[in-house]
Amino acid sequence: MNAALAAAATLVALAFCFSTLDRWLRRRRPHELAWTVSLALFAVGSGALWWAESAGWSLGAFRVFYMAGAVLNVPWLALGTVYLLAGQRLGDRVRWWLVFLSGLTVGVVGFSPTKAAVVPDEFPTGKEVFGVAPRVLAAVGSGVAAVVIIAGALWSAWRVLRHRNPSLDGQRTVAAPGRLVAGNVLIATGTLVLSGSGTLAGRLGEDRAFAVTLLVGIVILFVGFLVA
Repeated sequence: MNAALAAAATLVALAFCFSTLDRWLRRRRPHELAWTVSLALFAVGSGALWWAESAGWSLGAFRVFYMAGAVLNVPWLALGTVYLLAGQRLGDRVRWWLVFLSGLTVGVVGFSPTKAAVVPDEFPTGKEVFGVAPRVLAAVGSGVAAVVIIAGALWSAWRVLRHRNPSLDGQRTVAAPGRLVAGNVLIATGTLVLSGSGTLAGRLGEDRAFAVTLLVGIVILFVGFLVA
């Protein structure tokens, strides 16, 4: 069941990724490229979970899962929010910092020494396997970025409801305010679901909680994207 849930999350992420890539190729808007990178990382992370649940966990699979899923995919999604709400100048500055963070993450998570061996039939956690540095990157990357996405989506929805332009520079055109509000609420909800694996872990177990929240969260995000 865990492998099937992870496989479904991977396929939805790939469909979402191809949708944003197609839009970027046609319109060349920077937020759509940021979303494409994020969703490609999401697919890599959930694909690593799919592989591990099917064939057993290994240190390599966990490093890929942690790097793409726990650290990098949410910040790149948040970069899209920055581009949409704050404009290209600030978005470009954040992008260069994010490129630096991505390189740092590959080095730290990919090559950090481990505290314990990865058991093939047990879901590993960053606290058990890694030292401080990879866990700090995960906390800062996912935690801060999730706040940006949720706050940005809700702020944008509130601005549209008040008949104001949702972007700070006033450059966005809103053709369907109701759909944009609904899409933003769904995007905020999907991000909250993706952050909720710890809440479910006590009831479902770590691996089942991650698989469920990955699938449900990415589906809600995709629906929010399509609605908006």
